[in-house]
Amino acid sequence: MKTILAFGDSITFGANPVMGGPRLAYEHRWPTVLEAGLGGAARVIAEGLGGRTTVHDDWYANADRNGSRILPTLLATHNPLDAVVIMLGTNDLKTIHGRAALEASYGMRRLVQVVRAHAATDNLPPPAIVIVAPPHITETSIHPEMMEVFGKETAIEQSRLFGKYYKRRAEELGTAFFDASTVARPDPHDGVHLDAANTRAIGEGLVPVVKSLLGL
Repeated sequence: MKTILAFGDSITFGANPVMGGPRLAYEHRWPTVLEAGLGGAARVIAEGLGGRTTVHDDWYANADRNGSRILPTLLATHNPLDAVVIMLGTNDLKTIHGRAALEASYGMRRLVQVVRAHAATDNLPPPAIVIVAPPHITETSIHPEMMEVFGKETAIEQSRLFGKYYKRRAEELGTAFFDASTVARPDPHDGVHLDAANTRAIGEGLVPVVKSLLGL
């Protein structure tokens, strides 16, 4: 059986778009849906944390949200891995971070380097990698503070560039690529997080990509 690491932020975690609402049920989270779609040929380990960035520190949180720093620990924890699916970048658009999709794509490049360097250090075959461009951010009037955190129109505009720059990085690095915005859109409650149906759509959309990548 293959082993896949799903590395992401609150969307991978299954955060509710209604602030204060319960975490989405296990069966609706995209890593769960991906595993089900692979029909028992692989297990998918979900490692999602709200606020996680590609490479930025966030001193507002107790948990370490810097993806590049925590990733080596997770890779070592779950060795050996056949594939790593990475969907990060939305939090990079916050006003306290880089605020640009291009910059976030450079962060994704760093994460790919971390995965490959870890495999080389442990004398393991390098896992296949899927770079996933996150869903776009959208306007909301229900939870306006969310837009203040992300910088309103700037973040919305930059989120629409994820697909362009992430695809470019995937081509440069020789990884697989999937644009989650082609199948999912955020809930207008907060403009960032997804309802159950859209979260499931990401897992369903990744099934053929991962099957092809791993020859399943």
